[in-house]
Formats: sequence, C-alpha cells, structure tokens
Amino acid sequence: MVVDPQELKMRLCLVVNDVATESPNYTTTRLGMAALNRGHEVWVAGVADFEQHPSGSVFARARSAPGDKYKSPETYLAQLQGAKARGERINVGDLDVLMLRNDPAADGSRPWAKRAGIMFGRAAVRRGVLVLNDPNGLAKAENKQYLELFPEEVRPQTLISRDVGQIKDFAREHGGTIVLKPLEGSGGQSVFLVRPEDQSNLNQMIDAVSRDGYVIAQEYLPAAAEGDTRLFMLNGRPLRHKGKLAAFRRRRVGGDLRSNVHAGGKVAPAEIDSRALNLAEVVRPKLVQDGMFLVGLDIVGDKLMEINVFSPGGLGTAQKFEGVNFSSAVIQSLERKVQYAGYYKRNFVNAEMATL
Repeated sequence: MVVDPQELKMRLCLVVNDVATESPNYTTTRLGMAALNRGHEVWVAGVADFEQHPSGSVFARARSAPGDKYKSPETYLAQLQGAKARGERINVGDLDVLMLRNDPAADGSRPWAKRAGIMFGRAAVRRGVLVLNDPNGLAKAENKQYLELFPEEVRPQTLISRDVGQIKDFAREHGGTIVLKPLEGSGGQSVFLVRPEDQSNLNQMIDAVSRDGYVIAQEYLPAAAEGDTRLFMLNGRPLRHKGKLAAFRRRRVGGDLRSNVHAGGKVAPAEIDSRALNLAEVVRPKLVQDGMFLVGLDIVGDKLMEINVFSPGGLGTAQKFEGVNFSSAVIQSLERKVQYAGYYKRNFVNAEMATL
C-alpha cells in the first residue's frame, strides 16, 4: 500500500559533535526543528554517545525536545538541551534515518571522535538504516584532498606537500601569488594569501600551516577578492524549493582573505549564474556516486574552492534571503526515501538511496 507522505512518521536521529555545544543558528538545529514540526520523531546524539554490543546491535544515548511544534530554533534547542528534554538509550537499528551532521575538523582535541560518526554510521547501514551522507562516501572526503577527485576544469591548480622547496617552486610558477592552507581543518583557520612581496616571510607561513600536517598550496583566483558563493546540493542537484535556489554569498571584510562567516566574512544574497549551475552539473556524478545527500559547494567565479560534505552550514542564511523554508524541503526528501526503503523492506544500497 502506498503511504501518503503526510501520514508518514519517521524516526530520525541527527548526529552532532556534542549536543551541549549545538547552536540555534546551526543548520542541524533547523533540520531537527523542521522534522519535528512535520510530525516526526527526532533524536539528537553526540559522537560520544554510541555503543555497539557483541550482537552487532548499535545503541545511542540521545535526546529529544519535549514539544510537538516550535516556532524558533532558539526555543527548540533550549528545550532539547534543557532539563525537560527526553533522554533515552535508543536502538539505532529501529531508526529510519541516521543523519551524520558532525564535523570531524571540529574535534581536534578528541582525535578518537573524528571517525566515530563514520564508524557507527557503517554499523547502522548494516542494520538497514538509511545513513546520510553515506558513511563510505564521507570516508573518502575526510580532508580537502577530496576536491582533487573532481574534474580538473572545475578546481584551482593545487599542490599538496610538506616540502618547502616544492611549495616555493609552485609559488614562483604562479607569479608569487598563491594561497596556503592546511589539508585538515575548517572555518578558514591558518589560511594565508601569499603575494610577491611576501616571499621573505614564506618560510614562516609554510611553517605555521605545516604544524597541522600537510600544506595545500593553491593558485589564487582574483575573483576571490569578492568572496565566494555557498550553493547547496540535494540529491546531487542544486537545492531548489518553491522556485528558489538555496545559496548565499560571503564577502570578505577588509584585507582578510577568508570569507567564512565566523572568520569575519559578511553574508549577502547570491546570484547563481550559468557558470555556477554548469559547475554543479559537472560535479553531480561524483556526488551521486559517493552518496552525498546534502552538500555545500563553495564557488569562486567558475571554480570550486571547497566541497562541504560534513555538516554543511548556512541553510538558515539562504532561507533568510530567499524567503522559503529549505530545511522543510530537505525533510520532505527524507520522507520520500523512507517510503522507498519501506517498499523494498529495507533492502537497498545505502549510497544509491542517499541521492535517489
């Protein structure tokens, strides 16, 4: 029997770094509230809250907000983190969807936590739970080297090395102007714009970045002076809801190379042109192949600077500028997947269902 999506009640668990450190402006908070407001059972668990028993069963100590509907993410999160929240040890195998929304780069002080979402996500897949983004796809994207797996024409020229001489040669080949950043990490940390007049300080810059591991040396794109555009992809295509694209623009402030919001960048409405849509089409096959359900593309001109597959943020910013509830669109897509999984008695390939 075909189930009306409006009558479907799914069990969803959102995985975060730590429930206590979540913020009202996080996309994960908005997704949880949107799912709850649509009548679903919504749990939130941190990466430290899982356990796998000898039988193979996976459990999680999770929390659920006590209300049926919420008008603001601030109220929803306060209730989720508060004393009235429902706390329960849930059987992950009983879930319909496990959404991996933790950011490994934010767990620098807890090295053991970086792969926990992927590890327990794989265990949930074996139990027939739909896990998004696909944990095996996420394992391929654990650092910025993932970008190098996409077609050369959509990404800037890049060297990944710890060899100072190689990095200096790369800088000379690009006229002395390059960008240096760590292979691991997020949020615009340890990012340097190297100009020809900075050559005397290049050793120190390389040393500062290489303290965290390998160094990415990247050609500088002049269009980056205007910032970048975050475009959300859902099921391998630009996220469009009620005729609006989920996107926003981040502008640099002053001479700071970084346009990340928490690094001082300012947000503005985005104008998605044919170049951005063409870029999205070029990367689509790889995203689909890797089971990347919800992704954020960071675009400068006609180049892809970064692909955010772990906890891509800013959906609320796009919603503010475009005036539509993109979080609800994401939940509606989950509802369709849960329907499909039910028709086939949970007998599906996770990576394929992730972008169906």
